[in-house]
Amino acid sequence: MRLVIQRVSEASVTVDGQKTADIQKGLLILVGIEDADSQEDIDWLVGKIVKLRIFGDENDVMNCSVQDVDGEIIVVSQFTLHASTKKGNRPSYIKASKPDFAIPMYEAFVKSLEKDFGKKVQTGIFGADMKVLLLNDGPVTIIIDSKNKE
Repeated sequence: MRLVIQRVSEASVTVDGQKTADIQKGLLILVGIEDADSQEDIDWLVGKIVKLRIFGDENDVMNCSVQDVDGEIIVVSQFTLHASTKKGNRPSYIKASKPDFAIPMYEAFVKSLEKDFGKKVQTGIFGADMKVLLLNDGPVTIIIDSKNKE
């Protein structure tokens, strides 16, 4: 799994003119799934996300997690995170999982994240044309890939 985690002051997802997610301070997480992903990848990533210290403490030092600051989380599926641009100018998405595998993995990721986070995680709609609006705070953007554990 490949994630792009953005610390946000606010974020929302709109599908067909309707907001499906809307948060203030927290994390916007874009998730790309490939066929080699497993529950082990989910568990490792969720453990990282919940404890990731990227929010400022009383001295404005990044020392707090999303839980520490009582933040919120939006998760959005994004197959384009597995784009290959090696050949030509049109990206290939061959590495991205098809919906029959990706949807259950995405749902398991959200469920595991909610369990460890201790509250509801908002989401986009898998496979929909989503409009994602965010105000990146910092900016702070972290990229994590469960295959190379970084």
